[in-house]
Amino acid sequence: SAAHETSQQRKAEALKRLRVVEAFRDAATRVENRPEWMVIRMVPVIPPELRPLVPLDGGRFATSDLNDLYRRVIIRNNRLKRLIEIKAPEVILRNEKRMLQEAVDSLFDNSRKVNAVRAEGNRALKSLSDMLKGKQGRFRQNLLGKRVDYSGRSVIVVGPELKLHECGLPKNMAAELFKPFIIRKLIERGIVKTVKSAKKIVDRKDAVVWDILENVLKGHPVLLNRAPT
Repeated sequence: SAAHETSQQRKAEALKRLRVVEAFRDAATRVENRPEWMVIRMVPVIPPELRPLVPLDGGRFATSDLNDLYRRVIIRNNRLKRLIEIKAPEVILRNEKRMLQEAVDSLFDNSRKVNAVRAEGNRALKSLSDMLKGKQGRFRQNLLGKRVDYSGRSVIVVGPELKLHECGLPKNMAAELFKPFIIRKLIERGIVKTVKSAKKIVDRKDAVVWDILENVLKGHPVLLNRAPT
């Protein structure tokens, strides 16, 4: 039944977490580990630039989902603090602690929750994990999307002389990627004396450039990638 499957899934999830805790304890023999290090006592607040408040027409504002999630944590934390100060009954404190924990969970990962915090239109609010993961996340969008030295993007070249497992690399791209190596060979052969002169020869694509490029490519493998991989 569906209920039995859900129970088994929860059991497997709990066992997976337990293995992490046991590994943490076993590692204590090698390095100092404390279980309380796994519990956060302070919630990190990201800079305002990453959760902007955008003014709209009519004096209204469009705010980041993170601001709403942070606000829920602050409100519930302050409410729990007041209840502790007035010595509220334990059952009320326990319920308020649970609500605070739910607010913190939603802030970190709102998409995993069944009863996710939602905005108008029944849209789930984007949490911290949603900002990091996926194609539009901080890593792939801003960090992994940067240009890298000795790499390029182009259309592969076909040819009847190529084997089944081979692809052709455009000559102009190969000359640009291996430009430092070609410049070095031009100077070593005595064709030019300065780097500036060598660059001019490479930019002109003189015949000697292709001759040197052939020799350079023999000792340098090229990694080709076809997205998505």
